[in-house]
Amino acid sequence: MPQFAANLSMLYGEYAFLDRFRSAAQDGFQGVEFLFPYDYAVADVRERLQIHGLQQVLLNAPPGGTDAATVHSAWARGERGTACLPGREQEFRFGVDWALEYAAALGCPRVHVMAGLAPAGVELARLQATYLANLHYATSAAAKVAVEVLIEPINTRDMPGYFLTHQDQAHAAVQAVGAANLRVQMDLYHCQIMEGDLATKLHQYLPTGRVGHIQIAGVPERHEPDTGELNYPYLFNLVDALGYRGWVGCEYRPSAGTQAGATRQGLQWIPRG
Repeated sequence: MPQFAANLSMLYGEYAFLDRFRSAAQDGFQGVEFLFPYDYAVADVRERLQIHGLQQVLLNAPPGGTDAATVHSAWARGERGTACLPGREQEFRFGVDWALEYAAALGCPRVHVMAGLAPAGVELARLQATYLANLHYATSAAAKVAVEVLIEPINTRDMPGYFLTHQDQAHAAVQAVGAANLRVQMDLYHCQIMEGDLATKLHQYLPTGRVGHIQIAGVPERHEPDTGELNYPYLFNLVDALGYRGWVGCEYRPSAGTQAGATRQGLQWIPRG
């Protein structure tokens, strides 16, 4: 059965962020992931990991910004990454470098860099060239601290205009860059919405070795994996059978919201034994 990591940006929302580590450990998680840790001192995050015996398995590079203040507000103002955006290369590099500082300090082996929203009126070829050049920079910088760079196709219902939307697009980028530490973050929630046919996609991509991380959520509401249209027990068995030994991030919104005990209440879906 896969090893599951709690996504602390979505799970345990009933607690302050730094208190979510304890709750995840109490519920049996051994790994955690989150989006943007930059509002918190790296020493404070590292302390929570150490106290609760958790492994940091993934974090995101900043979605935009060139200093602490602008990174803090980037998500709220609609930034969804800068990797494909011509003219913002320095901003992208700042974000990558900052993410790698956190990753190195936390012992985190993976950083996800977001592609960004494709601006209107800019030729696709120019966006693609910028994207690949920025990925070359990110993978080169990450290799110096033994960190893997991930790229993730995201559905256009949740994130209209996002540049990277399909698995074949992501795998083509990985092959074009040709860096050993560039891989795909395969979120089955996003993949189902954009493409469907998940079992075939898993058969197609997991054996390549180019999938570095998997994430899950119920479709279409993005709640617990035992709700909605996907048969996750079947998919978990398939992931095992195909030899995937990485982490599976639980990136969903608990159906009970952020009321006390909401996350724990919905964890019955996790296979035991």
